[in-house]
Amino acid sequence: MSGTSPEPVSDQAGVAVDPALAEKSAPRPAKLGPVGWARWFWRTLTSMKTALILLFLFALGSVPGSIWPQRGVSDGKVAQYFSDDPQLAEWLDRFWLFDVFRAPWFAAIYLLLFVSLVGCVLPRTAAHLRELRRKPPAPPRNLVRLPQNASFDGDLTVEEAAARLRAKRFRVTTGPDWVAAEKGYLRETGNLVFHVALLGLLVAVGMGTLFGYRGNVLVVEGDGFANTVAAYDRYMPGQQVSAESLEPFSFTVDDFQATYIARGERQGQPLDFGAKLKVTDAPGARERDYELKVNEPLDVNGTLTYLIDHGYAPTFKITDGKGQVAFDGPVPCLVAQPATFTSECVIKVPDAQPQQLGLLVAFLPTTVPMNGQWVSVFPGAANPTAQVYGAFAGDLGLKSGRPQSVYELDPASLKKMKPLVMKADPLAVGKKLDLPNGTGSIEFTGVKEWIALQITYDPGRVPAFVSAALAVLGLVLSLTVRRRRVWVRLKPRAGQEPDGATPQTEERDGHDRRHIEVGGLTRTEGSDFSEEFDEIVSALNTGEKDDR
Repeated sequence: MSGTSPEPVSDQAGVAVDPALAEKSAPRPAKLGPVGWARWFWRTLTSMKTALILLFLFALGSVPGSIWPQRGVSDGKVAQYFSDDPQLAEWLDRFWLFDVFRAPWFAAIYLLLFVSLVGCVLPRTAAHLRELRRKPPAPPRNLVRLPQNASFDGDLTVEEAAARLRAKRFRVTTGPDWVAAEKGYLRETGNLVFHVALLGLLVAVGMGTLFGYRGNVLVVEGDGFANTVAAYDRYMPGQQVSAESLEPFSFTVDDFQATYIARGERQGQPLDFGAKLKVTDAPGARERDYELKVNEPLDVNGTLTYLIDHGYAPTFKITDGKGQVAFDGPVPCLVAQPATFTSECVIKVPDAQPQQLGLLVAFLPTTVPMNGQWVSVFPGAANPTAQVYGAFAGDLGLKSGRPQSVYELDPASLKKMKPLVMKADPLAVGKKLDLPNGTGSIEFTGVKEWIALQITYDPGRVPAFVSAALAVLGLVLSLTVRRRRVWVRLKPRAGQEPDGATPQTEERDGHDRRHIEVGGLTRTEGSDFSEEFDEIVSALNTGEKDDR
């Protein structure tokens, strides 16, 4: 019935107790409290399961860095993302997918993994050190119950059994009538070395981020470079790097040579690249020659200079409408067609009078006519020409305050400029094109080449290499070495007195024969110990030495 009061309950003595009072007096689980929760969090964080999860997340978090272009490495491609799809690029940028390795979430995974590995490795290292000092345990009572066992009669002594097991690189301890041996400690050692190497790898990456720097620079043949912040086209220092941290070296690019396959199906494919440098390691030091190649960087006290790209830099002399030389020098051009190295050049002449000039030029390394057009058919400069396909006069917009790329004319300013020439005939070296309305002329004076260099200093490079090598070594040890134990017990043979007395026939033969039991146990799951155990039994039974 509804409204009926709950029936009374009885305690252990049989006395009726009000259910409400019983509920209040029932024991409740104790709360963890701040210390308990901290202890639980630390144990969870330092468990092997958590370390493996964090290691997987660390690898998974690195994947976006190879899918999307990263700032500081491919700034142009990042800008292209914002130009092609601004909304998608904005959302990607909110999650730091254009700057993965500096993202807060990536740093959180990195730090948690580091702490987890430290908390996991230190206790295991202490336990392993104690294990190394501990002697192999005494044999169990019944060796015949072990997975590997054998028995035979012989005159083997405890000392002889110990010596033969030591010859097989076992750690041995002995008792009155038994021998215990164990080996395979390198398995756990390798496991610990692997985890310590992972810690070293994380520390090396952190060292490179804090104390290293990276920069890119474009240098034309005949020009030089000094390792200063102002000389870089793009400079990305670590948090602890200052201008005084840079190695004070310099060099001049004397020549750059690129060789290509001239004939056959692989015509035009590159064979080799090399830049001849004159290097000064420090101010006042003697100049030395060095040939910079793709996989042979210049190394100056740990600062590495890599050759990462190259292209053409044709030279032009531009005369303005007043007859003055407004520009004279090389123009680095961007490669438009890598197969033939057809390149696009932009020339801005802000000092031209009476109007500023902007020119768009196509550089053709090996020029031939084809279908009424001029094209390049080979990447080498066998017949170089420069074709002006756009010349404009007017304000270049350089004083507007908006940043402009040196490799393109500002579209907003270009709409206001007056077109002068649209697709002229190619100019050979030494030829000149007069611009209309007395605005000046452009002369193609020669061909140079430019090289793009990446200069890096990473103090964690060598530690990272050593850590990676140790990780591989530790992994090999942990996967190939097996932990195993062997016990030998010597018993009196049947018919022999417990105190070692032998029957009269054996005394006359001069032998003290015993019944010998051998047992083996592997401490590594899934490993086969039978073949090695048979060899051990054979060595103990025959007395033959086996140093394998």
